[in-house]
Amino acid sequence: MATANKPLTTPDGELREDLSDEELARFRPAEEVLPASFMDKMKRGGRPVSDNPKISTTVRFDAEVINAFKATGKGWQTRMNNALKEWLATHPQ
Repeated sequence: MATANKPLTTPDGELREDLSDEELARFRPAEEVLPASFMDKMKRGGRPVSDNPKISTTVRFDAEVINAFKATGKGWQTRMNNALKEWLATHPQ
């Protein structure tokens, strides 16, 4: 089947499943065809580095404390962190 005039992608933007060997041979690594500035951003990946990164730890809380925060919905860990910071502000060390 002649595919010379067919687009490489479907109307949904997906690669066609019937690509010929000739079409596949024309593919090049991203580093060869995309700007270096774009590739630099792609290599970093993940979230931007925070000025004040969180520290992962394991802490044991009473079930009633965790359940109460979880009951407040998405973002409960942030609210719990804020509650602890508020407590620290009112209880100098």
